[in-house]
Amino acid sequence: MELIDRAVALNPSFAQGWYWFGWLKLWAGQPELAISHFETSLRLSPHASRGQTFLGIGVGYFLAQRFEDATAMLLRSLQEHPGWPATYRILAACYAHMRRIDDARHIVKRLRAITPVIVPDAMHWRNPEHRELYLSGLRLAAGEAT
Repeated sequence: MELIDRAVALNPSFAQGWYWFGWLKLWAGQPELAISHFETSLRLSPHASRGQTFLGIGVGYFLAQRFEDATAMLLRSLQEHPGWPATYRILAACYAHMRRIDDARHIVKRLRAITPVIVPDAMHWRNPEHRELYLSGLRLAAGEAT
């Protein structure tokens, strides 16, 4: 994290640096800061592929329990890249936490068409509360016991 911090300090216009800094902040349990970094990346490079950046912002909103905002961003991500399992997983967990179980199950059905792995390992989420938020929502969406 120190290296990417130094990279964006040396070159504040480094859009990819801000993008990757966003992911590092998400994994470190700092979703609000991550959202800011992703937004900076979008502002600096508005014509770059945005699907993964929308996913990052959606994950940030999800971890901050801003589920309506997360849903909007995740749907935008799916419009650009409809084959990413990670987006379906977060969206299913989000719908489950919103108690939109039918929508969550529909997303899981679409996920099953892409991959057999519905509930993956989530150790990259360093904050145990974030990890549990993700896994419990995903299990509920998949119809598993939580």
